[in-house]
Amino acid sequence: MDALIYTALTGAELALRGQQVHANNLANIDTAGFRATMALATTQAMPGYGYDDRHGAKMQADSINTKAGVLKSTGRDLDVAIGGSGYFAVQTANGGEAYTRAGSITLDADGSMTVNGMQLLGGGGPIRLPPHSRVEFGIDGTISIQPPGGANMTVVDKLKLVNAEGSELTKNASGLLVARNGQPLPVDPNVQVRGGFLEGSNVSAVEEMVAVMSLNRTFDVQMKMFQASDKMTEAGNRLVGG
Repeated sequence: MDALIYTALTGAELALRGQQVHANNLANIDTAGFRATMALATTQAMPGYGYDDRHGAKMQADSINTKAGVLKSTGRDLDVAIGGSGYFAVQTANGGEAYTRAGSITLDADGSMTVNGMQLLGGGGPIRLPPHSRVEFGIDGTISIQPPGGANMTVVDKLKLVNAEGSELTKNASGLLVARNGQPLPVDPNVQVRGGFLEGSNVSAVEEMVAVMSLNRTFDVQMKMFQASDKMTEAGNRLVGG
């Protein structure tokens, strides 16, 4: 009966964790560039003596869904989207490096390019544009500007574009994508961008709702297993007590 309790307890805990993951995905269905999180789990033998008959569900680090979102044309010079796989590199508040598909760029007073408050990284670090009248992104991530009063576009920097499998990335406490090994990802010259576009979230409302309903049923099953364990314990006590 204690083996049944282990199974029900870890199964219920895993179902609750899964509901949190899918609820967060649904909350970000309209967040540009958002990548859905996938909850992962495996079986785990419980430590202790005796037969190896007590197993539970062990939660692993979540994986990232790398499916591309829908690209939408905005016509805004400072909007940029990645075509296919890849990520923009940004600098976090503590000086580390994180990755995003969000491409709605804003300019600070000093010309620094930021995404969601984080500085966008180029070949030599954070990108800072000189005075200009227009910005243009090349397909390879090069950034060209038109100086005030000038006629010709001039290349001033290049976006740091990286690539990674979903299993190589995880989300930190702030919800930012970071490398699982903690090291900066290398530049990938094959990543391409499209200026004047933004990528939507890759969350599917239908898939997330189906997953939530399935987890609700799973949680109900685990609760019924607890009740069954209680009844068997009561029956065993009555037999022992005569």
